[in-house]
Order: sequence, then C-alpha cells, then structure tokens
Amino acid sequence: MIFYSLPELLLLISAAIVIDWIIGDPRWPTHPVIHIGKLISRLELLLRPAGQVLGPAQLKRRGIVLALTVTTCAFAALWAVTGLAQAIHPWLGYAVTAWFISTTIAVKGLKDAAMLVYRPLAAGNLAEARTYTSYIVSRDTAAMNERDAARAAIETVAENIVDAFISPLLFALLGGAPLAMLYRAGNTLDSMVGYRNDRYLHFGWASARLDDVLNYIPARLSGVLLAVSALLTPGLSAGRALRAIRHFAHRHPSPNSGIPESAAAGAIGIELGGINVYFGQASERARLGWPLRELEPLDIIRMVKLLYLTSLLLLTGVLAAWFIVR
Repeated sequence: MIFYSLPELLLLISAAIVIDWIIGDPRWPTHPVIHIGKLISRLELLLRPAGQVLGPAQLKRRGIVLALTVTTCAFAALWAVTGLAQAIHPWLGYAVTAWFISTTIAVKGLKDAAMLVYRPLAAGNLAEARTYTSYIVSRDTAAMNERDAARAAIETVAENIVDAFISPLLFALLGGAPLAMLYRAGNTLDSMVGYRNDRYLHFGWASARLDDVLNYIPARLSGVLLAVSALLTPGLSAGRALRAIRHFAHRHPSPNSGIPESAAAGAIGIELGGINVYFGQASERARLGWPLRELEPLDIIRMVKLLYLTSLLLLTGVLAAWFIVR
C-alpha cells in the first residue's frame, strides 16, 4: 500500500467529516463496528470457555490477547481493503479511504440519538423519551423524570465528542483509515468488556487501559474545542467551560470523559452527573458543573450545537492545514 501524503490525508479527512454530516452511520453495507463487535464476542468465547475457572492473572493475560488480536485484525483488514482499492485505481482508493474514515466518526449519529430523546420530551411524552434514552445509556430508564432523560442525552453527546469524533480523526491523520479503525476497535473493546464488575474486572483490564491511553490527548483537545465552540455560541460561556474542567474533570472516574462533560456543563451553565440507577441499584456519579439553573430539554439542543460547532472547528483546522502544506 502506498502511503498518502499529508495534503491527501487532510483532504480525505475533510471529505469523511462531510460524508458523516450528510449520511451518518451506514445501514448498508453493515457498519464495521458491528463486525468488530462480533469478533470480540467470538474471541471472548474462545478465551473464556464456559465452565472454565480462571484466576485474575490468567484473565488479564487473555484480556491482553483479546485486545491485541482485535486491534491488529481491524488495522490489517483496513490496510488490505484500502490498499487493494488504491491498487485498482487511485480515485477508488481515495473514495474507500474517505468512506471508512467516515464510519469511525458519528457526529450525525450522536445528533440523531439525542434528538430522539429531545422530541418526545418537548412534546411531553416522557414514556417515549425513556425508551429512546435506554438506547444510548446502560442505566435504568423506567423511572427517569424529564431532567434525568435530558441529562443522559447531554452526557452521552458530550462524552462521545472524544470517542466518536476527535480521537478517530486524529488517528486517521497519523495513519489513515487503518489506524482510525484500530482506534475504533480499541474503543469498541472498552464498551464491550472494559467494565469494573465481577465479569470483566480482570479480563477487560487491558481493553479499558488501552482506551484510556488512546483517548488521553484527544480528550484534552476536546476541552479547548468545546470552549471555543461556546465562545461562538450566544448564551454559552467559554470561560466557565474552562473553569469547569479545572474544578470538576478530575472527579470523574474516567481520566478522559470528565473533560468534555465538565466543559459542556460549564459552557451551558448546568450540572451533569448525580444519581443514576443500574440494575435497580442507585449510584452517585460525580457531579460536574455549577447548577446555575435547572437542566431542561432545550439543553439537549444546546449540546448538539456544541457538537456541530466542534466538528466545524476541526474541519476548518484541517482545511487550513491543507492550504498551508499543499
């Protein structure tokens, strides 16, 4: 496979952002993340056979094998596919690369998911809002009130600005579609096995740590981009976003997720976090931001605006870099 030049990569990344804005997550062909998820599930069955008792050290070693195997397969598959497309014709290589990079990001998908919660809330249909909220969070939604549902949607969008936009594009810049898909595989591993519970505490340890490392720099960039986006949005506060990162981000159990969530809470002037219910058990999540007013459904719209402004800022930066280096 011939490496793309930096100007070519910058244009391909720009095209991927626009493709995602217009098309979003593809219904056909099957989204690559679905195939990654199936691979993870099959490998877990092989590495943790039913009925076999494994100690913590064994589980950690097998979890490392899982993480290395899945990320390597994702990278190798995209290397082969984009290389083949490029060998057939350079323009086919461009198209395939831009398309696969676009499948690693999900600006439109995040917006659509948030709006599915917002619309029934705005119409006063809390039951429907709870149903759509259950699609995007793992917490119990049956007893959620309007504020809880709106908060869940806002937290999901804020956290995934890193996972579903900034991180994959930075990896695409470093290594095209193959490295972007390696990142997506690492993130999918974390979402499937990176839990601190009895089942995955040891087996998912490597996947969780890998995700933390991959997102470390992108998460910190997200704080800056969200603050600038707030500066460009009437009624939101860039200064408060930056102060919220300093005051609250470290309270989040994740070394990365607290940054975009704190920035969003500070920018909008609301408090995120609080009581969540998982499998019938209430759990206190770190409270982020200052509750200058009661959180409301319209804050979902404000969060979506921050999401799109952040993506526009990154697109502008990519195009500006292209003009400089071309």
